[in-house]
Amino acid sequence: MPPPFYQAPEVYSPAMQSYVTPYESGDRNTTTTLDACLAFYQRLAAEFPQFLRFERIGEADDGLPLYAGVVSTDGNFDPVVIRQQRRLVFLSNNGIHPGEPEGIDVCMAVVRDFCVDHQARARLGSTVYLFIPVYNVSGCKNRNSTSRVNQLGPESFGFRGNSRNLDLNRDFMKCDSLEAQAFTALFIRWSPDVLVDTHAANGADYAFAMTLIHTQPEMLGGALGNYLIDELVPSIYARMKSIGFPLIPYVHLLDQIPEHGIKHTLETGRFSAGYAALHHTIGFLTESHMLKPFAERYAATHASILTILDLAGEQRERIYALRAQAQAQARAAGERDLHWVIDYQRPSYLEFLGYEAQFTPSVLGNYQRLSYDRSRPWVRPIPFYGRCIADVKVTSPRAYVLPRQWREVADRLRWNGVVMTPLKADSTFLGRTYHITAAPLRAQAYEGHLFHDTVQLRSDIGPVTAQTGDYYIELDQPACRYLTEALEPESHDSFFRWGFFDSILEKKEHYSDYLFEDIAPKMLANEPELRQKFDAWITQNPHLRSNQQAVLDFIYTHGQAHAEPSWNTYPVKLIDG
Repeated sequence: MPPPFYQAPEVYSPAMQSYVTPYESGDRNTTTTLDACLAFYQRLAAEFPQFLRFERIGEADDGLPLYAGVVSTDGNFDPVVIRQQRRLVFLSNNGIHPGEPEGIDVCMAVVRDFCVDHQARARLGSTVYLFIPVYNVSGCKNRNSTSRVNQLGPESFGFRGNSRNLDLNRDFMKCDSLEAQAFTALFIRWSPDVLVDTHAANGADYAFAMTLIHTQPEMLGGALGNYLIDELVPSIYARMKSIGFPLIPYVHLLDQIPEHGIKHTLETGRFSAGYAALHHTIGFLTESHMLKPFAERYAATHASILTILDLAGEQRERIYALRAQAQAQARAAGERDLHWVIDYQRPSYLEFLGYEAQFTPSVLGNYQRLSYDRSRPWVRPIPFYGRCIADVKVTSPRAYVLPRQWREVADRLRWNGVVMTPLKADSTFLGRTYHITAAPLRAQAYEGHLFHDTVQLRSDIGPVTAQTGDYYIELDQPACRYLTEALEPESHDSFFRWGFFDSILEKKEHYSDYLFEDIAPKMLANEPELRQKFDAWITQNPHLRSNQQAVLDFIYTHGQAHAEPSWNTYPVKLIDG
């Protein structure tokens, strides 16, 4: 194992003295500003062009420039050539929540070391270090010292929301922001093997300085998922412990206090690690503990990034082979998992370093409040529910057909490398059509959308028609895993759930009750299935028989005589033959 160089040195080499970061030059409770950060990298890139390229990759919603950098020890910055050489691509994403700035400052020191220190470059080896120094640039400019109410330092920091008040770590799938669009382009161009997204954790009090979230192994699937959970994650834990930074999974409490257990944080496509999994990339979120001093959080983040970087580089060939295998398996899959829940039948037990919890009367009201007594530490095993099971599956079609009018969906598929072929003529296929039977909305708007918490549907098999210009999208392509998540309504972060197809849930015509009173009896007489449904409904809801609106609405909604074919009919078709 190479010697660690995690702690910021107290004495810098002559080469490093010219490139001390704002964090290193201050009182270890200072984080860089956006302007100072970008100027730092621009200077490094100008003076070390043989190792570092730093370029604008897009802009934020408010027009601020968005940058990314690449460190390559041999001066090769072409992602196509790098993939041909089977070199590992490691993506460090920082400042997605600028109020959690540890990674921003750590990344500056890491890149500086790669540029000026030959030992650091030797440690990097053939690995390519791709990084976004500050992802939420508008949030980083919006500085304050109060919005992180439970956090211990630094003295000032950025804000979680971007200029549209979007949380960018909820935007990877729906891709509303210009930031997410730039990230997607970078991600698809480079196809990183490993992603590390840096954060600070909120929640319970405990002794660990660092917690870790990893890509759900079941989403990665097969041998790649097994490798992550059985080999790579245990190696990270062991190495971090050996250098004085013991890890625990992100403390997602089962109940009020850690003693009762913790559970896996399900990273679906809206989050960075979940989005990475849809492209067969191993993803991690480092979550330093908010109640530790900023210097301790910085050191733990520094250790985490370089430990994961080291291990990934050491296991480059293994990761490369397993990613290729996962991609091939995804393209050949006959049945696909769409939705997961925590498996509470398979706990493991982890050694937890906690503090005694106590409940005392609150001074604010007539209730008991929770606090932790740091003078009473404890070490004991606690249950960890770290595995998931699929509770929704789908039989894969041969292809999907997306009508051309759903432009926002087509754009997002295209951004993610999905190959779509416009039909040259009106066509009929054998396939499936989904009809939405229930899609309740979340109680309030979520990240700029009316999100559907659950989806129920039925599927009809038969002829499927498509028009000239509609997109024929085969599943046998590299982006198939992402494609399934995007277009299957029941998946965690489908475009349907995010509201991109909500117009199909609205009836466009209605009735006048005094006229429909004469039409409804004829419908009941002519449609036996409607009669049966109506009688069952009345039996179950006798109190509604006196409610004219409810009676007429039921008949109008469930009858076929005046049905609107587009209502609740999912426009994306599944092609089987």
